[in-house]
Amino acid sequence: MALIDMRDYLAVLEQRGLVRRISEEVDPAWEIGCMVKWGFQALPENERFGFLFDTVKGSTIPVAAGALGASEEAYAVGLGVEPDEINAKWEEALLNPIAPVTVETAPCHDVVLEGDAVDLGLLPVPTWTPGKDAGPYVTAIVVTRDADTDVQNYGVYRTQVLGADRMVSNMSPGRQGFRCVQSWHARGEPAPIAFVIGAEPAMYYASVTTLPFAVDEATLAGGLKQEALEQVRGRTVDLAIPARTEIVIEGFIHPGETAEEGPFGEFAGYMGPVGDKPVVRVTAITHRTDPVFYGLGSQMPPSESTTIQSLTNAGQLLKVLRHDLGEGTVSDVIIDKTFGGLLAHAIVAVRPGAPGNGKRIGRLVADISPCKRVTVVDHDVDIRDQEHLNWAMNSHYDPARDTVIIDDVFVPMHMDPSVRVRGGNTDPGSKVVVDATSSIDAGDFSIPGRDLMEKSLEIWKRAGLPDFETPKRLNMRLDKA
Repeated sequence: MALIDMRDYLAVLEQRGLVRRISEEVDPAWEIGCMVKWGFQALPENERFGFLFDTVKGSTIPVAAGALGASEEAYAVGLGVEPDEINAKWEEALLNPIAPVTVETAPCHDVVLEGDAVDLGLLPVPTWTPGKDAGPYVTAIVVTRDADTDVQNYGVYRTQVLGADRMVSNMSPGRQGFRCVQSWHARGEPAPIAFVIGAEPAMYYASVTTLPFAVDEATLAGGLKQEALEQVRGRTVDLAIPARTEIVIEGFIHPGETAEEGPFGEFAGYMGPVGDKPVVRVTAITHRTDPVFYGLGSQMPPSESTTIQSLTNAGQLLKVLRHDLGEGTVSDVIIDKTFGGLLAHAIVAVRPGAPGNGKRIGRLVADISPCKRVTVVDHDVDIRDQEHLNWAMNSHYDPARDTVIIDDVFVPMHMDPSVRVRGGNTDPGSKVVVDATSSIDAGDFSIPGRDLMEKSLEIWKRAGLPDFETPKRLNMRLDKA
């Protein structure tokens, strides 16, 4: 079962060495952003950890960052599963969502600041790309509600702090949060909004999915938790807030009120453009007793956000292929942790099917996902093992025969640096499908059978050679040897 709140999650990670405490004072204006970058840019994934900064300059509130997406292991802890069970957990949750329940009182309302007491300066909001970002940014779950359907939406939108009670949020046309805001503005009314900082891990993971507009991500969080998410009404906004959230910022977006937002370090590794975005007028800040401020890091990949989105989008894509589209030959999916799903590389494992099945599945994935590259391999290839993937590409893939180029692809929100042109516009993009499934019977593997290989381990052990865990790719090969 998924963990119930952020502080439980951080405690478990710390016990496992997946979160490190920093007791020395750090400046949120530059040191936190730089430290988190070192963690993701300098350490291999199996050595990464999240950060818990206990002493933050100018605040009494500690800051946690980099934990939710430090690694597959850290992500799996938030779901209450092992790393190799992540996709299965997503399939189960997407097929069995659980509606949230409303409670009357909640830990997120232990302390309530309203009116003149509202001051964003009390929060240790980091500057994530010091020296380049326009200022400190709240990188949290954003809650909005459609005025016509009353269905809530949870998404992650960077939001720049402008002053004690004003922020500007990067909500762009086409995003579901923007659509919710516009539903209120069409009536001439301000749109309620809330920023959920330090919710339970399941709520963060559910918030980065792309669900149909009428589906509340809180039901998906319930599916991930295998129990209903507890929610409480906001103090100044009519929104349902995850009850065990560490800190909540409430406010309204008034019709026609915008401000300049950006620049900000984007997921693709480049600075994003400046533009006019909706202003948030803050009406309340609530928090738990002794709260922890949680910030999602993005910017140069690999990052926390790209890791979270890659693992989440892979599980969602697998469910759509298998259950929504009935593609029974699909056995597994991964997405590289560079671009987090958008413009990334999807690798799909498939069982034998009709002739041309690999290309057909590849085209389908390119059509229904924002991935730029799609590689399809046989189900007996470990798609999480780069050595095994390289072998499959070298032995099964013929570029002239097995490559499909899809051109004139719309690229959303100027996100792809490879097709940006002068003036900030974007040319049409393209996608590539690589069919690296086996097309002929190339004969027996050049490796002894399992019985002889395992028998030879007797000599290995008597010789005092080091113990090892048999790689998945070798077990796959021995199964066919």
